Amino acid sequence: MTTAEQPRPITAANLDEASSAGIRHGFFTRDGGVSDGIYRGLNVGLGSNDEPGRVQENRRRVAAWFDLGPERLATTHQIHSPDVVVVSSNYDGSRPQADAQVTSAPGVILGVLTADCGPILFADPENRVIGAAHAGWKGALGGVLENTIDAMIALGARRDKIRATLGPSISAANYEVGPEFVDRFLAEDTDFATFFTPSRKAGHSMFDLPGLTLMRLTRAGVTADNLGLCTYASPETFYSYRRTTHAGEPDYGRQISAIMMTED
Repeated sequence: MTTAEQPRPITAANLDEASSAGIRHGFFTRDGGVSDGIYRGLNVGLGSNDEPGRVQENRRRVAAWFDLGPERLATTHQIHSPDVVVVSSNYDGSRPQADAQVTSAPGVILGVLTADCGPILFADPENRVIGAAHAGWKGALGGVLENTIDAMIALGARRDKIRATLGPSISAANYEVGPEFVDRFLAEDTDFATFFTPSRKAGHSMFDLPGLTLMRLTRAGVTADNLGLCTYASPETFYSYRRTTHAGEPDYGRQISAIMMTED
């Protein structure tokens, strides 16, 4: 791989501090991939209609950034659930239906794919446990974040040592929802009203998914921050399901956010 071909992921200060414990992470953009057309760039979406060989090459490049082969890149079949799986050192390439992964094993890359939903990477550098979660509105409301934290604790992490960062996701400025959507949230917790503001369309609201995500992480007792990057607003940098829908395009790519531990 030449330098020009290498992906250039974004890193977070909250997780950079874990590098001394051998934990690496990256929130990858469209840069550094081989896909063309509407998938231009580093599309890693196995569920997209992109050419499979290009998707596999993009995934290989992501794994190579971590100095590993693509067989060590663990991703799931994401279904907007609260479900978490534990990945062991003998990861076999399977893609179970789940929306978060945790591990205490070095040499395994945990990846989550997104195109507006929130990618959250977790690390407890002191106890060497990591996690990655995909949280759209269903996952955030359903408890995928809290379940990821609980699964990390079951592997030896401590709640007060876990740090989490929310990567590129759709911002409130570009996420308009209808009244039935708002009602669903308020039926769960009236405090969620703070994440909705009236839009220019009668009866509709703008939804702050990043705000909800950060609130739930903080309530769960972990140190959390947000890169503050909007997928919808940055077409050259990120894929966006909602932007694709508004443009009438037939499909969309997915970016990946990933984390791993090196050997002790």
